[in-house]
Amino acid sequence: MTPLPLAALAQPAPSDRPVRVVVPLAAGSTVDAVARAIAPGLGRATGHPIVVENVVGAGGIPGTTQVVKAARDGLTLGMISSNHVINPGIYKSIPYDTLRDITPIAVLATVPLVLVVNPKLPVKNVAELLAYAKAHPGTLNYGSAGNGSTLHLAGELMIAETGIDMRHVPYRGTGPLVTDLMGGQVQLGFVSISQVAPQIKAGGLRALALSTPTRSPALPDVPTMAQAGAPRYSFDAWIALVGPAGLPKATVDGYAAAVKTAMDSPEARAAIAGQGLMVLDKGPDTAPAFFQSELAKHQALVKQSGATLD
Repeated sequence: MTPLPLAALAQPAPSDRPVRVVVPLAAGSTVDAVARAIAPGLGRATGHPIVVENVVGAGGIPGTTQVVKAARDGLTLGMISSNHVINPGIYKSIPYDTLRDITPIAVLATVPLVLVVNPKLPVKNVAELLAYAKAHPGTLNYGSAGNGSTLHLAGELMIAETGIDMRHVPYRGTGPLVTDLMGGQVQLGFVSISQVAPQIKAGGLRALALSTPTRSPALPDVPTMAQAGAPRYSFDAWIALVGPAGLPKATVDGYAAAVKTAMDSPEARAAIAGQGLMVLDKGPDTAPAFFQSELAKHQALVKQSGATLD
């Protein structure tokens, strides 16, 4: 394969220099899994070795800071998630501008969330859940992976769209949340499909609906929230590839083409299926507008939730 033209940079980079892809989340996360799955294909397409590096902490801010402060030589990129547009509302200050200090390259995939309930809750679908919540206001607890997390905001959107009254219970990560969902300490929550598919299959949790506008092949029998009784509900978590602000257009276009090639690799297809993701095809022409709209939507939800982390 002929490498794509990434060397049209301010200072052309030798092809033996590695490209560093910073993942501002923990190893083993969905974002990390996608980054590592596309790395081989990205390397083949660009002719550069690809090194995935996890820089964790503070909702992804330290890792993203390294990306936005990197040289504009195309050798440092970031694989970010919806946290990027949530953080400005839940932290008093962050050391970069969410929109101005990045160059969007591609929005790779959306992460469908599934609304699950403890099977002891006497509801079998969203309509029954809404009826139960309205008959028992303030008695339902919904869990999340933490204040201001995508799982928290997915629940807040449900409250906003349906008018029900639920209490939020934040956990320190998805693992403890799933444990307490199965134990009945919290009755419901939105969780990524990959985190609860085994529990759903085994009957430990009941799946009611998906957060996304379309159904997922990973759970083909589970309707969307819109189909199940909340017609205006739509919430997508997502994964995107970005660079520091000011990347040359030739570099951005080269990476966008390389990502498309890499996403079609066997490694990427397997990771996408395994994580229950759905591919998005938003390149450098449409990604900036997507980021702007997602920032506005998530900031409104953060304000409604009152979430803050410092």
